[in-house]
Amino acid sequence: MVLPKIVHMTSAHPPFDNRIFYKECRTLVQAGYEVVLIVQHDRQEVIHGVRIVPITISQTLVQRMVLTIWKILKTALDEDAYVYHFHDPELILIGMLLKMRGKRVVYDVHENVPDHFLLREYIPIFLRGFLGKLAGMVELLAAMFFDGMIAATPTIAQRFSKRKTVVVKNFPIVEKHGHSEMQEYMERSPLVVYAGGITIAKGIKEMVEAMAFLPDNVEANLILAGNFSPPELEREVSQLAGWERVTFTGWQSGETIVSFIARARIGLVVLHPLASYVDSLPTKLFDYMAAGIPVVASDFVLFREIIEGANCGILVDPQDSEAIAEAIHWLLRHPQEAKAMGVRGLQAIQTRYNWTNETEQLLDFYKRLIPSSKNVRSYLPRHT
Repeated sequence: MVLPKIVHMTSAHPPFDNRIFYKECRTLVQAGYEVVLIVQHDRQEVIHGVRIVPITISQTLVQRMVLTIWKILKTALDEDAYVYHFHDPELILIGMLLKMRGKRVVYDVHENVPDHFLLREYIPIFLRGFLGKLAGMVELLAAMFFDGMIAATPTIAQRFSKRKTVVVKNFPIVEKHGHSEMQEYMERSPLVVYAGGITIAKGIKEMVEAMAFLPDNVEANLILAGNFSPPELEREVSQLAGWERVTFTGWQSGETIVSFIARARIGLVVLHPLASYVDSLPTKLFDYMAAGIPVVASDFVLFREIIEGANCGILVDPQDSEAIAEAIHWLLRHPQEAKAMGVRGLQAIQTRYNWTNETEQLLDFYKRLIPSSKNVRSYLPRHT
């Protein structure tokens, strides 16, 4: 059976995004599909069987929202694929235009769009709620015409038609964490790690302040890997007590972040209690668990279900720097218990919270989306 071409499109994510490239695109390649990824990148190449078609990297938000999107449309049409799978709300119009051309279109919804607008610092506060509701209405209307929806969490899926929506959770690829630099837990330095976007709402101030609340005789340090948003936040945070215990690395590749986590004793996920986060499944939580380290995490209902269910960390009030410090200090003072938490977290990843379990959902979705080879053959991409 000849399987058709699938084009993934993103204007906002990096070329080697964990969910898009390493999980979904590679899974589809391994299942026998021809997979193309249209993304902002500096060259055309084939990696792990995925053909990357580059779009010029945007220097400003305006460029991305106008020039990049239309370049994606032109490139997508040139590919003449059977299925187009896009990952950003700003590409909804492109999805509609492709649908009008008779293509099958899939919208991969990574976040709850109306709630996520409340976190966009570049939008005036008084406009965020209104624009979020407007974007949500546009999204729901467009979803009626698309052939399928893939939601990253059950909460997101509730917004769309059950008939054509599937939940594909962002659980980790276990094999990526079998890192050669993985140190025996008891031999590790007292390192605490946070990897991801660095914002006020993701608890950066509380994380740094927590380091200041640790006793002077505790030699713990915080590895901070990611980009500040907005960039000027870095200067503000660097003035906080506790910054002297921080090693700020800036943005790092996925492989480098895995190596950081592999050397740390504790992972932090202290997101503020905002609607966009309370019902989320943050990748970093599962990355820490997959690396066998205990987590200090926000005391949200969904997080509690996972962390207390596996007994793999400590829940805290994410806006209480002293409580975060107490949790870090307890784990450092009780290394045997901390190690046992990490082991239990890894076991939970290996048995339940892993990408292998999610591949079935993704591939079954595509089997329903694409008819038999007899019906598809006339729609197969032309080869030049």
